[in-house]
Amino acid sequence: MNKILKKLNDFNELVMFKHSIFSLPFIFIAMVVSANGWFGWSLLVLGVLAALTARNFAMGFNRYLDRDIDSQNPRTANRPNVDGRLSANSILAFTLLNAAGFIIVAAFVNKLALSLSIPILLVIGSYSYFKRFSYLAHLILGISLGLAPIAGVVAVSETITLWSIFLSVGVMFWVAGFDLLYSLQDIDVDKKLGLHSVPSIFGAKKTMLFSKIAHSFTVLFWLLFTVNSDGGLFAYLAVIVSTLMLSYEHYLVNKDFRKIDKAFFTVNGYLGIIFFILIIIDVAV
Repeated sequence: MNKILKKLNDFNELVMFKHSIFSLPFIFIAMVVSANGWFGWSLLVLGVLAALTARNFAMGFNRYLDRDIDSQNPRTANRPNVDGRLSANSILAFTLLNAAGFIIVAAFVNKLALSLSIPILLVIGSYSYFKRFSYLAHLILGISLGLAPIAGVVAVSETITLWSIFLSVGVMFWVAGFDLLYSLQDIDVDKKLGLHSVPSIFGAKKTMLFSKIAHSFTVLFWLLFTVNSDGGLFAYLAVIVSTLMLSYEHYLVNKDFRKIDKAFFTVNGYLGIIFFILIIIDVAV
């Protein structure tokens, strides 16, 4: 039993399960707005399973492909995909199992969800390749998580609405913006290994500027989402609070690069949760 628990903990560390907090709130924001309230226990369970299997697939695939890169980066050299705790075959099996799980869950949701399941997997899996030849990898990561709100709307109404596209584009720029900041930690390693990150090509100062621009677009598209979805006072408050939190994130990084972890995990984690809570209140009142 101890060996099983240890192995589960290794897989948990491999995909950083706790970081699912970035994608889950925006799936359910879209579902709540689409249903104009509670969308049912069945879709709640299917939504959670879809989000987790999709993310596990993306992270597992990334860790499988990045074994050579992670082994040369001091920040990632102790990951389970590098230090021998998990074999390459076990990571690949885990990745394929989650891909299959995502497709099966999509089949239980509706026909449109099923038809979109494989294209979604192709998109979220492509990030691992992009960073090897294009600095647009940050944007690809943003698109991967930005698909979450569209998936939420598809689950509830089996259609794609304009407001869900605005919400998704906002998420795309949000994720791309904070990934730019996060990648500042690896600027020297990326240069050494020839990886095409924005910091390694344009430098730290321009990267921080690009991140601010991306987050400005985040606020704009979340505002368009609120207007187009006929959001009320609390929906607008969600946009305002998000703006303040993103500003605080940039303040932390500008002040001290060592605060990147706090800016990335803490601020962005709370941002999604607070946005979700305010949307629930907005729909309820």
